[in-house]
Amino acid sequence: MQDTLRRKFKSLHSSAPFYSLRFVDETREQLAVRQDTIEPPRLQADRGAMLVAVSEGGYGYCATSDLSTTGLQAALDRATEWARATRTLSVHRYTPETMPAPRGERLTPQPGTSLSRSELFDLLADECRNANIDERIVERYAGLDLRRVEQLYLTNTGGDVLQQFVYTVPYAHVTANAGTETQTRTFLDAQQGGLDRIPRTGFVGCGKRLAVEALQLLLAPNCPAARMDLLLMPDQMMLQIHESIGHPLELDRILGDERNYAGTSFVTTDMFGRYQYGSSALDVTYDPTLSDELASFDYDDDGTRSEKTWLIRAGVLQRALGGHISQLRAGLPGTANSRACSWNRAPIDRMANLNIEPGSSTLREMIGSVERGVLMRSNVSWSIDDSRNKFQFGCEWGELIEKGQIKSVVKNPNYRGKSAEFWRSLKTVGNRDTFEVHGTLFCGKGEPNQVIHVGHAAPACLFTDVEVFGGEGA
Repeated sequence: MQDTLRRKFKSLHSSAPFYSLRFVDETREQLAVRQDTIEPPRLQADRGAMLVAVSEGGYGYCATSDLSTTGLQAALDRATEWARATRTLSVHRYTPETMPAPRGERLTPQPGTSLSRSELFDLLADECRNANIDERIVERYAGLDLRRVEQLYLTNTGGDVLQQFVYTVPYAHVTANAGTETQTRTFLDAQQGGLDRIPRTGFVGCGKRLAVEALQLLLAPNCPAARMDLLLMPDQMMLQIHESIGHPLELDRILGDERNYAGTSFVTTDMFGRYQYGSSALDVTYDPTLSDELASFDYDDDGTRSEKTWLIRAGVLQRALGGHISQLRAGLPGTANSRACSWNRAPIDRMANLNIEPGSSTLREMIGSVERGVLMRSNVSWSIDDSRNKFQFGCEWGELIEKGQIKSVVKNPNYRGKSAEFWRSLKTVGNRDTFEVHGTLFCGKGEPNQVIHVGHAAPACLFTDVEVFGGEGA
């Protein structure tokens, strides 16, 4: 298919000095077992191309699922018309000569493990069945999301990038109920890779563990309410990073592009290079070099080569999450994170692999330093204001820490704060042994909406003087 598209692209013509084609071919299969019953499998296939034209001052694009030469030419003609029409109307004056023309290839390795659909359903059924340990277990669910994506990016200036991606995402949840009390524990491992990564995810055996923990939560007291230390584990750090660092640093949001849909940002363009975003323990990177992380890629969807970049260093804000065009608009350095959710959406600034670099403390040392606090895992609820500043998050699992020791499990743990104040209260960052790679499949942004996957990796992190409360304090 790639060679056929290359031949067709060479036959296209446009009056625009720069034009490109971005082809995306995606297949997705979802398998699930609920309450020991196999749910109907779902299979999706999606294929199409986005044609972009850039003239002196103008930018236009048009998507098509008609991949014939005639269909591609018609889309390029429409994109060229839009580029011509917007030459004097755009917020930013586009210049064709600044558009990249990359060449490269990112191919997925051959799978080391092959499992039939029957074997995969057996795997899901085992976890579902093993969670049935008590009559108070009222919901048992195990699923698997399998995706393959191929992308080809071509430009009339010689750009040619082929990238392939494979995603294997196991997930499960177990719910327990007693009277008016209901508690749920979940499992999600969202990373890149084939079926051979399933044994490494911790999915095997998760059904019984989730059931035991859900039952523990039924009997646990509510999380206490007070200002105290907060130890966030990596699976909750994922959302904290996402909402109060990732979205505020997206450069198009800082420039006002998201104002109508999802708000703006408390970050302004004059903060870079001087603003104390967090304590000196906070080091944040955009890092596409972790190959198994969910949003690793060699080139973004505008053809910019990706590389590890420091966004926050020793707590000081260094760089925005802005792709090629946003960097030109703002006159600021950014990252290779111009991304689209599919072939029929234009790329916009999206966080990708946004990570906190490990520190030097062990988990035992971090717990031992806490006089009174709560350890929290696994997000269950979130709320954040339009400027991505004030937030409130709730978790599934909590553990009370007193005088350097874990004392008991607590349920309905919540915390709230303001982004900058919260990150400045970062006291200790866990070492490499506490570092975990996580991700979310459902980050929404843009008009029309684009739902995209994002990777976040982090160690355990300890914060001081945080407002913590239980379910009754919401």
